[in-house]
Amino acid sequence: LSKEGDRVLRLWESGNGRPDKRVFRRIMSFADNRPFAKEVAAPTFKFIDLFAGLGGFHLALEQLGCKCVFASELQQDLRTLYESNFGMKCAGDINLINIEKDIPSHDILCGGFPCQPFSQAGKQQGFQDEKERGNLFNKIMEVLEFHKPEFVFLENVPNLKSHDKGNTYRVIHEKLSMLYEVKEDIISPHYFGIPQHRTRMYIVGRLKSRGGLQTFAFPKHEERPDCDISQILIPEDTDYMSLRPVTRKHMAAWQKFLDLLSQNKSTLPTFPIWAMEFGATYDYEGVAPYFQKRQQLSGKKGKFGEDIVGNSKDDFLQLLPIYSQGKPKTGRQFPDWKKQFIRQNRQFYQDNKSWIDAWIDEIKQEGFENSHQKFEWNCGYEEHPTIYNKIIQFRPSGMRVKLPTYSPALVLTTTQIPIIPWLITPNGEKGRYMTRKEGAKLQCMEELAEYPDTIASAFKAFGNAVNVEVVKRIAINLLFDGNETNK
Repeated sequence: LSKEGDRVLRLWESGNGRPDKRVFRRIMSFADNRPFAKEVAAPTFKFIDLFAGLGGFHLALEQLGCKCVFASELQQDLRTLYESNFGMKCAGDINLINIEKDIPSHDILCGGFPCQPFSQAGKQQGFQDEKERGNLFNKIMEVLEFHKPEFVFLENVPNLKSHDKGNTYRVIHEKLSMLYEVKEDIISPHYFGIPQHRTRMYIVGRLKSRGGLQTFAFPKHEERPDCDISQILIPEDTDYMSLRPVTRKHMAAWQKFLDLLSQNKSTLPTFPIWAMEFGATYDYEGVAPYFQKRQQLSGKKGKFGEDIVGNSKDDFLQLLPIYSQGKPKTGRQFPDWKKQFIRQNRQFYQDNKSWIDAWIDEIKQEGFENSHQKFEWNCGYEEHPTIYNKIIQFRPSGMRVKLPTYSPALVLTTTQIPIIPWLITPNGEKGRYMTRKEGAKLQCMEELAEYPDTIASAFKAFGNAVNVEVVKRIAINLLFDGNETNK
């Protein structure tokens, strides 16, 4: 420590201060022969951290006095960060690990095994995943069958339970149940007042030979607690990503839409607004345009009411909204939900044509991406709706606007980092993207000394991480509160 080290320790002991992250890590890694080392209780449990990412499981269990004895992560950049943050070696591809020789004995196996094979945002290929990520669960089983740790603690997307009509989770549950009594729950951080909506499936198990989970229960939680995004915001943060002028232009265009709607005393739809349907007349109720003959498309109007003309069917399809150009995933018709949205948007246009026609050129300008020509308002009724005191997120489904209560889930796609439009930055700009430190707070990872060095890479990692506080609350019930042996 520096020459101020003694003072830092004394302030911490008296409750009048706390060392910064780097100093905290240094203190916690003092050699065992330090005079005060005997006063520190030995870790209760040893755990391994598979598919470790940024180390969410590590942070949670370390805070409970547990000790990590092995970690594995596929991505080199995250391994380097893990080693820097936790002061221990992090192995690479779990498929290349010798389970018997390389993994030591442990009490808890933790793992947020890859969710992409089961996620609604992915291809949902499950165990047949083309990158073989779905089969990594079998690697978990190999470790459990050889080492037989007392506890297993896994995390995945909620869609895991319903994937393949429930068959995927049935297989997982049956395999785990050969050794463990298993329970699962779907929990989001916002259930505990942490301002992020991020439902995840948590699976826990305890060896049947050690009594199983007879006294275990997941933490009690409310599904609609009060949350406030301001509790994680850091207005003074200078490490932020600015809003591009074109992004501000898109936001202003949709605010003008809301202003005109309010002035004309119109009702803001509860369904997503697909502006490309305004003025469109192409057929959509029966066979999808992809399967229609040229003569059925000819003479109709496509996106924004443009005449469908050209020298080929390809020309015709290019004049339709992008979501109507392709082949439906199944069958020859659009799904019912898509038909309904098209129908609702066309009726909304007919009911509000007078003022929409005066506005429509705003979002037909060059630089407007297709997804930015869609709009989702998730804020309920407001007499004079505004986007500038709400959380904004640009998604494939459109520009989504929601109340400043909790953040949408952090996702792997870096283009979906939430926008905080009302914050004034230290440089005087109004509005910016969420910062790395704020993303860390949403995942309760403030204790990390280092994050990925760009905002894009950091949010990709946060989007793949477990929430530390949720894991810790479950772990307390699993390891201590419901376990008389370990109290």
